[in-house]
Amino acid sequence: MSELVQVTDEGPVRTVRMNRPEKKNALTLPMYDAMAAAIAEAGQNTALRCLLIAGTPAGFCAGNDIGDFLKMAVEGGALGQPILRFLYALARCEKPLVAAVQGNAVGVGTTMLLHCDHVVAGTDARFVTPFVGLGLVPEAASSLIAPRLMGRARAFSLLVMGRPLSAEQARDAGLINTVVPPDAVEAEAMKAATEIAALPPQGVLASRRLMRGEPDEVVARIDEEAELFKTRLTSAEARAAFEAFMMRKR
Repeated sequence: MSELVQVTDEGPVRTVRMNRPEKKNALTLPMYDAMAAAIAEAGQNTALRCLLIAGTPAGFCAGNDIGDFLKMAVEGGALGQPILRFLYALARCEKPLVAAVQGNAVGVGTTMLLHCDHVVAGTDARFVTPFVGLGLVPEAASSLIAPRLMGRARAFSLLVMGRPLSAEQARDAGLINTVVPPDAVEAEAMKAATEIAALPPQGVLASRRLMRGEPDEVVARIDEEAELFKTRLTSAEARAAFEAFMMRKR
């Protein structure tokens, strides 16, 4: 596993932690690979009954590493295979997914939560998806799942207009389950994961399948978004947006 992704097993719960606090947990391609592998391996381990995805107090996830984004644009716009492996792993994961969110959840930091079954967020959490503002399109099947979860109007505001959600707004929209003080997030998320892990596993599996529907539909939307993302990543709009972003960073 990448040193930037820490994987620990505590009894029936596997924690997959993004650990790049100096970059607000912006995800690199090796980090995507490590997270995909951790999720896939958990699926083969009958002793594990729940997965917990976490970040650090510095932030849950700042989205894709801008350097990788620019490299993908130069190389023809294709989403890196590690990104797709991670998204497929989320879509096809049959173990319950819990998330512990502190601070900012940007881009994929928000859209990955749409695949989770229980999300605990701190009062300091903020959810934003700036895809269209960067000349891109939503990913992670968010264009399919978000309208179903929160309604088309709220989904449009989040995914297209890029309007951020506070923790309370995200809870009201159905994106997250519980809001607690920042220093209580990890304990509350682990409590939920342990509670889920204690349930009869086959009952959880069957119920989860009924609620989530066919993963093939989600995977098909991931692929459709990825093709559009590839086109958009090399567009004039995206190039101008990234150049403006890099200018602001200097």
